[in-house]
Amino acid sequence: MWPGISLRGVGIAVAVGILAVLPARMAPAAETVVTDVRVGNHGATTRFVLDLTDHVDFRIFSLPDPYRVVIDLPEVGWRLPQKPLPANTGLLATLRYGLFKPGTSRVVLDVKGPAAVKDAFALRPNASHGHRLVVDLVRTTREAFLQNARGGPKTAKQSTKRAATTARVAPPPPPAKPLRRPVKRLVVLDAGHGGVDPGAIGVSGIYEKHITLAVAREVKTRLERTGRYKVLLTRDRDVFIRLRDRVAFARDAGAELFVSIHADAIRNRHVRGLAVYTLSEKASDKEAAALAEKENKADLIAGIDLSGETAEVTNILIDLAQRETMNESAQFAAVMVDELARETRLLRNTHRFAGFAVLKAPDVPSILVELGFLSNRQDERALRRKDYRGRLAAAIARAIDRYFVSVEEARRQ
Repeated sequence: MWPGISLRGVGIAVAVGILAVLPARMAPAAETVVTDVRVGNHGATTRFVLDLTDHVDFRIFSLPDPYRVVIDLPEVGWRLPQKPLPANTGLLATLRYGLFKPGTSRVVLDVKGPAAVKDAFALRPNASHGHRLVVDLVRTTREAFLQNARGGPKTAKQSTKRAATTARVAPPPPPAKPLRRPVKRLVVLDAGHGGVDPGAIGVSGIYEKHITLAVAREVKTRLERTGRYKVLLTRDRDVFIRLRDRVAFARDAGAELFVSIHADAIRNRHVRGLAVYTLSEKASDKEAAALAEKENKADLIAGIDLSGETAEVTNILIDLAQRETMNESAQFAAVMVDELARETRLLRNTHRFAGFAVLKAPDVPSILVELGFLSNRQDERALRRKDYRGRLAAAIARAIDRYFVSVEEARRQ
């Protein structure tokens, strides 16, 4: 989940210690690398600068509610100096960066109000600087911001002048045809967040997206080792995946079970423990409702335009057509709680209900597992340990095994 805080103050010593045990794919040496991010307040203009090892083409567009300026680049590496990311400078509130999809890296600038791109250009190296990408922002009206947002992305190439051509966004590729259901049970594991969306940030600076991917990979290994399962991951690298695409992936693959893996973070740092969620039109408590609301807004953090989506997606008014699927999900959740209770501390009322968008598939039993609270030092310390993550993964794999045994028994009756 994303607790609504900026990615700041992560020291290099902490980052190195974390990345030594968690899966985070670094850019190959041959790739263009971003070496610094700078923001300057120049009165009426706020200047954003990326320092790079080579020139890049780029594309810029704006999104409202909340106000964002989004910069898309070819896939690049990130080797930033050990200092906090710029924040609260001029028009900039916070910024995020990461791999948006294979081949595309994204920078999202959260701005304090309606902002216009006054100028955007790439500079060649000179005596004091290498390659740079420069974006100048100025204040504007909401009406002008909305009009600019409707105008679509602007593209720019290596030059010292602002590019003014409007790029046509290529239509998405047609969805893959559903795979034939294999003999082995097909399970889809969804490692929450990724890429430009880091999810929750732990007390030591650990990112949720790395924890969830590490656990998902371990569960996959344990299930496939039995020879009874085919396991697919919604993501197997540090890349952003839209919520609806995670669900569509599971349905198109013919999944028989969908497990979304997350970790939580809240202001009360004393709260700790694991919980399992299934979909319901009504949340089981205020905490569950608040968590679902934050999770369901994950697409916003990555610079996604939701203005053309249906109310089902934007307002999370999810209506499962098949009540049988909800019942199966609840049965699976009960088994999961039982297995996890053998390995770790659980939250009170461990099986909870909320309107998570990622659980909306009407024909695939689905649960969401919150592995613990990264805002709690004990939970976070445990989740950073490989042996503890292995115990959780083993419990999840056992629960999946038990669920399918119960399904087979029910069919024989």
